[in-house]
Formats: sequence, C-alpha cells, structure tokens
Amino acid sequence: MEISMRERLTFWVTFMVSTTLCISVLAMVFAFLLGLWAKEVDNAEIFKMISPAFSTLIGGMIGFLSGIKLMQNDEDKK
Repeated sequence: MEISMRERLTFWVTFMVSTTLCISVLAMVFAFLLGLWAKEVDNAEIFKMISPAFSTLIGGMIGFLSGIKLMQNDEDKK
C-alpha cells in the first residue's frame, strides 16, 4: 500500500500544527505558573493578558485540525 503525496502532506501539516499547539500551550502554562509565584506580578493581570490569547490559540488550532480531518474523511468517501 503506497501513501499518496496528499496524505503525506496532510500528515506533516497536522503534525506541525499539533507540535506548535503543544509548544504554545506549554509556554503559556509556564507563564501562568511564573505569574502565580512572582511577587511583583498581580495574578489577576497575568490572567487578563494571557487568557484571551490562550483561548484563541486553542480554538483556532482545534478548528484547523478538525477541518483537515473532515476534508480527509470527505475525500475518502469519493
């Protein structure tokens, strides 16, 4: 069974998006943790600044990955 170029491309794009998502989430969690224990930083301000970016990033990446999966399933039916 030979894998088509489109399937390879889909795999690598999905892999890179997933890797980027993991790195971004880890960086944001690390920033949250630093903000929680830093005495100079107001915790409420850290959460106000990072929360919208966190939600946008997670939502966008999940939407992108589910779009790829839906397109792949749609092409498999044809």
